[in-house]
Amino acid sequence: MPVPALIRGIVIVKGFIMQAWQFVEVGSPLTLNEVEAPTPAANEVVVDVKAAGLCHSDVGFLDGTLTPLLPFRPITLGHEIAGIVSAVGSDVADFKVGDKVAIPAAIEGPGTEKNGGFATQVVVLERLVVPVPESVPFDQAAAATDAGMTSYHAVMVQGRVTAGSKVGIIGLGGLGMMGAQAALAAGADVYVAEINEKVHQVARDLGATGVSTDIRDFSDQGLDVVIDFAGFGTTTDAAVETVRRGGRVVQVGLGVARGEINLQQLTLNEVELVGSQAGTKEDCIAVLDLVAAGKLSSRVTTISFDEIGEGIGKLERGEVIGRLVAVLG
Repeated sequence: MPVPALIRGIVIVKGFIMQAWQFVEVGSPLTLNEVEAPTPAANEVVVDVKAAGLCHSDVGFLDGTLTPLLPFRPITLGHEIAGIVSAVGSDVADFKVGDKVAIPAAIEGPGTEKNGGFATQVVVLERLVVPVPESVPFDQAAAATDAGMTSYHAVMVQGRVTAGSKVGIIGLGGLGMMGAQAALAAGADVYVAEINEKVHQVARDLGATGVSTDIRDFSDQGLDVVIDFAGFGTTTDAAVETVRRGGRVVQVGLGVARGEINLQQLTLNEVELVGSQAGTKEDCIAVLDLVAAGKLSSRVTTISFDEIGEGIGKLERGEVIGRLVAVLG
């Protein structure tokens, strides 16, 4: 029989069973298993998951590309999480039961280092949690924890975009869409390169000054920074050849592990080439504030919890435009 435990005045039933989508082995699809619901340690909170985003990183875990990052198996995936705090540990000071929260994606967080959000509940260290403004829907909050945070960090921190900057965006997927909006919200002029012409109108609707299939079509615009959200080598090379003298190229996408670039252009034009990976809690909070202010939103397709396994397959086949988010309850 399950044994009740008292956590900060809330009765938690140890041994409660829930369902979770788990990675079991390379080459196998996600498996829906029954697992024990979590209880918080002194410095942890339990979150009832209301929305969990699906990410291409999850595909990488399944196909072996990113599997070495996972410390054990089976492990519940899902690192884009928003929900409601349902229990707190004895040392937790900044959150209480009932708070609306999100968990910024982090290597040491759920879905990578620990069991993640493709489940009814998830336990997480208090220091990894951020509050969510009441006006922000759960699906948008979940998307903000990874795509939003990562793109914002690339644009505003690594790209140093300010009002009046001329910004090139390569790739208008989930990250690129958020990055373009962050740049526009900062007052920049945005030029989008996206090989899928079906989403060109989306770029125009966002407010892009120019849209093309190749960033080199904007080589006469004097772009201050080009942010490569695709990362197929050829895209980075094109960015180096397009950005103005003394400009900056920010590498985010990792479509391939290695690529060639024009070293002559890089050197003679004194181009800065910098990497950008994920972001900080502060970046995530800034994104949530932009969402609350109506200046940024992710193009979200929602699915049910039961459709998570199928959704990962759609991501792998390139059938998703924007972000895919599972909504629970």
